[in-house]
Amino acid sequence: MQKITPFLWFDGKAEEAMNFYVSIFKNSKVVRVMPGPNGAVMGVTFQLEGQDFIALNGGPQYSFTPAISLFVDCETQQEVDELWDKLCAGGHQDRCGWLRDKYGLSWQIVPSVLGKLMQDKNREKAGRVLQAMLQMNKLDIQKLKQAYDQE
Repeated sequence: MQKITPFLWFDGKAEEAMNFYVSIFKNSKVVRVMPGPNGAVMGVTFQLEGQDFIALNGGPQYSFTPAISLFVDCETQQEVDELWDKLCAGGHQDRCGWLRDKYGLSWQIVPSVLGKLMQDKNREKAGRVLQAMLQMNKLDIQKLKQAYDQE
């Protein structure tokens, strides 16, 4: 097990959420399902793209907020589109590549190129990329590059 592992608190839907996430990410697997009282599932351990997660059916006392999100680095627009559509199903779109899935967990679906464009030494170009991003929900690589290249 890795030294630091995200621990997610669900209200009775830990196993359902785990199966949902594992179905979306290619390099993912169920590691363990921990039984609880009366045949219910108490918690689960799973991996998404090699990252370990633990999830607990802890009850309704706590819920997710956007103060914590899972950042997903995407190489292509196809990957951005696919992950966005699947994770957003039944959830909510937010600005700048953020979304909340149907369990309330926040995700950032971000193309790798965004960091490169925003770190450009030409602050004017980087600023145009920032302004373009601020107008988007799902990030669009082509539009970000167009803002960068604009004269």
